[in-house]
Amino acid sequence: MGLYANKALLNWFTAEYPKHSKYKLDMGKGCVRFKKPDHIPLDLIGQLAARVTPQQYIEGYERAIKR
Repeated sequence: MGLYANKALLNWFTAEYPKHSKYKLDMGKGCVRFKKPDHIPLDLIGQLAARVTPQQYIEGYERAIKR
């Protein structure tokens, strides 16, 4: 998922989540948990996916591996 590796993206997501869901954000280091499928804010998840290109994801992954 990569949210924990990108502070700006994590901040955006945590600020936007309450605008798209009436449920409390249940998030671990690398996952977002939902109790029921209909609780998933699909529009927000789509926006999140659109914010990271495959190339950006690969670059972040490679930076993390090279540590």
